[in-house]
Amino acid sequence: MSDLEITTAPLTPDRFDDVAEVFARGLCKQCWCMYWRLPRKEFQACQGDENRRRFEARVAAGPPPGLLAYAGGEPVGWIQIGPRADVAQWNGARRLSAPLPDAPVEDPAVWAVSCFTVRGGWRRMGVATALLDAALDWARAGGARVIEACPVEPEGKRPAISLYHGIAAPFRRAGFAEVARRRPDRPLLRLQLGPDLE
Repeated sequence: MSDLEITTAPLTPDRFDDVAEVFARGLCKQCWCMYWRLPRKEFQACQGDENRRRFEARVAAGPPPGLLAYAGGEPVGWIQIGPRADVAQWNGARRLSAPLPDAPVEDPAVWAVSCFTVRGGWRRMGVATALLDAALDWARAGGARVIEACPVEPEGKRPAISLYHGIAAPFRRAGFAEVARRRPDRPLLRLQLGPDLE
């Protein structure tokens, strides 16, 4: 584990330039964290500047859709977390992340971690773990009773872009438990923060 000091902050409109710096390279600059927000055809038609415009409008509308990580004041990572309903496409019945009946999308206390990214040069330095820890605290403060994620496991050797779901190990260390597995490498994990759902 690195001794790097990492701080986090919610993505508010005044920090949009920081998330733009995190998204400046690779597929992030096409996606702009809109993949789970738009139907597939609409998403594909909007890649790049239009996705940026839509994500900026989402950030401006609030509440913050996630947290940024900073190292020495430099933005180095991002985690998208919030109520499941905020990422409609993450909830599709055929998705690996589809909700279970006991954690319905309609419940605003059921949250999801739907995206992760850490800038090249800052990976394997504790940024993702710091982001996840901060996101869990932020979700508790926001009224979440359940947080779900559908990360990659086992990680193995994969291109960094294929890990935008996150990797399972930090979630398991944080207390998440498996509640479903619809593909061998993608468990649906859950952290119960409050009373069991009905």
